[in-house]
Order: sequence, then structure tokens, then C-alpha cells
Amino acid sequence: VQLQASGGGLVQAGGSLRLTCAASGDTLNRYTMGWFRQGPGKEREFVAGIRWSGDSTDYGDSVKGRFTISRDNAKNTVYLQMNSLKPEDTAVYYCAASRAMYIVTSQYTYWGQGTQVTVSS
Repeated sequence: VQLQASGGGLVQAGGSLRLTCAASGDTLNRYTMGWFRQGPGKEREFVAGIRWSGDSTDYGDSVKGRFTISRDNAKNTVYLQMNSLKPEDTAVYYCAASRAMYIVTSQYTYWGQGTQVTVSS
């Protein structure tokens, strides 16, 4: 499966962005999907995950209550709605796919290119 992330940009603190991950080459409903991010000088961090069926989601502690992951298997697309953005959310955001039936952060083996999100204070 090939993944293409888009939707990043520059936004002021408190604003919102929606990232999109479009998949090709395979049917997305075979994969558990996730979003990760890597800020300047930081390690890659799990942001959100959603089970292949869409019936289970998980979030990193730093984004709980602000970010929402969703998927549209008919469109082969996964979304990350980001609200109440903070400067510390500035990072390159990556979408990833896993063959695991459940959300396991170490099981993501397919990665797209990143999309830059910059939050100004």
C-alpha cells in the first residue's frame, strides 16, 4: 500500500487543520491506520490510531480531547482533525498502516511521506 499525506500548513495557536491520508495500491480496510509526528529535535511520537473496522481508536496523551482520527474505507482515506492547536504540535506528520488487527504502535510497517504542520504562537 502507498500512502500520501496532505493538509499541513501554517496555523495560529488555537486554530484547526485537517490532515488527509490517501491510500493506493491496496484496499484500506485491510489495515489499521495511524498518525505519527516528529517535531524538531524530537523523536517520532504516536499521535492517533484507528482499527481497520473503525470501531476502536487510540490517542497519544498530548492530543487527547483535541485531535480526532477517522476513516472512510470507501474512499480509501484516513483523516486527522486537529483542533485547539498549540505551538508544541509543530511537527512533520506521517500517516502509517499496519496489518495488525489492533492498534499496536510498533506494528506500523507502511509509511507515507510527511506533511508539515506549523503552529505559531
